Amino acid sequence: MNLKLLFAFLLLSQFVLGQTTNDSTLVDSRYREDQFYVSATYNLLANKHEDVSQRGFSSGFHLGFIRDMPINKKRNVAVGLGIGLSANSYNQNLLIDEIPGGYTYTVLDEDETSFSKNKFTTYVLEVPLEFRWRTSDASTYKFWRIYSGLKFGYVFANSTKFKGNSETIKLTNVSDFNTIQYGLTFSAGYDTWNIHFYYALNPIFESSAKIEDSTIDMSVARIGIMFYIL
Repeated sequence: MNLKLLFAFLLLSQFVLGQTTNDSTLVDSRYREDQFYVSATYNLLANKHEDVSQRGFSSGFHLGFIRDMPINKKRNVAVGLGIGLSANSYNQNLLIDEIPGGYTYTVLDEDETSFSKNKFTTYVLEVPLEFRWRTSDASTYKFWRIYSGLKFGYVFANSTKFKGNSETIKLTNVSDFNTIQYGLTFSAGYDTWNIHFYYALNPIFESSAKIEDSTIDMSVARIGIMFYIL
């Protein structure tokens, strides 16, 4: 996650909001909350195989733009449609290796196998669709908001990395990853700072990915902070 980029976005948002709030002569009766968004999340694996566990910190970084489309006269209720990019890493003990004609999935026993890193990362083109409620008006730039909806994602790239004492395994574009991801979203807060949740409705892997004879039905849940920037 690029913390310098996130910090720069936050400084810019505070500057823009501060400049806008101080100019009370500019009132747009047909205002929109067209916004850039930046989010940092902690990524959790749900529906795990009984022997799969997370280790270390699994992070996500998301940014994009949402077009605000008000649907009432007060313009405090709207539909938002956007586009963005995200990178999500998952540190865990499921080793992915390549064999002729496919891949193997092995749950690592840390008592038997010593390793310093084992993770997979997905890079996603996101399309958020939100139903938006807020307490804003044409001259209020700090307000409460509740945004909920769906987020669709296209996994355009993925990578895995295992680093043990005696070997390193790196893979890219593993075909068993589900290229289409979708889930429920919820964001709520005041002004720039908001809590954000995402819960996936489909698994990370295709049905071809198996631990022994069992399909890997792991999905994703994310919790973090969302920053909206006018």
